[in-house]
Amino acid sequence: MTPTLVQRHPSHAESVPRADLCARARDWAEIQERMLVPLYEAVYQRLEVGPGARVLALGCGSGLALLMAATRGAAVTGVEPAEPERLALARERLRPEGRAGRRGPLARLTDGADATAVAAPGDEPYDVVTAFEPIGCAADDADGLSAVLGSAAPLAARGAAVVLAGWGPPERCAASSVLRVATKLADPLRTAVSWRPALRDDLEEVAQRAGLRPDGSGRVACPFGYANTESAVKGLLSTGLFDAAVGATDATQVDKEVTEALQPYVRQDGTVWMPNVFRYLIARTA
Repeated sequence: MTPTLVQRHPSHAESVPRADLCARARDWAEIQERMLVPLYEAVYQRLEVGPGARVLALGCGSGLALLMAATRGAAVTGVEPAEPERLALARERLRPEGRAGRRGPLARLTDGADATAVAAPGDEPYDVVTAFEPIGCAADDADGLSAVLGSAAPLAARGAAVVLAGWGPPERCAASSVLRVATKLADPLRTAVSWRPALRDDLEEVAQRAGLRPDGSGRVACPFGYANTESAVKGLLSTGLFDAAVGATDATQVDKEVTEALQPYVRQDGTVWMPNVFRYLIARTA
């Protein structure tokens, strides 16, 4: 059986109208994805990603991390099997139009579930492989990610950096209290995917299962800031972590409870601010 990337959204998403999925992907790209920019930047700076680097992003989403790597001069490839709506936005972002001196596409993108689907004869191996989708989002995400990392390893150079990301300790992540709403409302669906707190050794265990050698880690502050409560609700729901909750109750109930959970983080000017810490692990291929 071909390993696949972690399914970002539970089965409820399959019944969501395409128009709603497109809107949610747009909310992710315009509101939520930028919250992880400090994480992307910290990793690229530490690994000195620049001209000549070859980067493979597993679960590339709508392509912001790829765009940042490409802006540094790297050749980038992205795989996004879970959500074609996000991949369509990545293709818009990474078009080469208007970039003088570039030949061919700015990025190679595919919606295939198998990381090896992006390989072409004569390709040079990748220097950096990233999996920025935070581990600790769902109870079973570590198993799926270990499998796909194993399938991607043959595409990477010996000793290449493989980057895993995860939520920091719940007490360091203000968003944890809001994300617990997803778990509480989805509880009747015992098999549904919903948020869970990060465990201390999540990243190391995934790396070990994939046959990778840990080679350093770091923590990065990634505050979630929104213009208002409505924007915060849209951004958080765009993650897909509330899909099981919507399936167990309804969208109105989820919106109401998320809005209530956000109240401690609403500032006097109406903006929403939630300090968070994310952790990353750098591992190496054999």
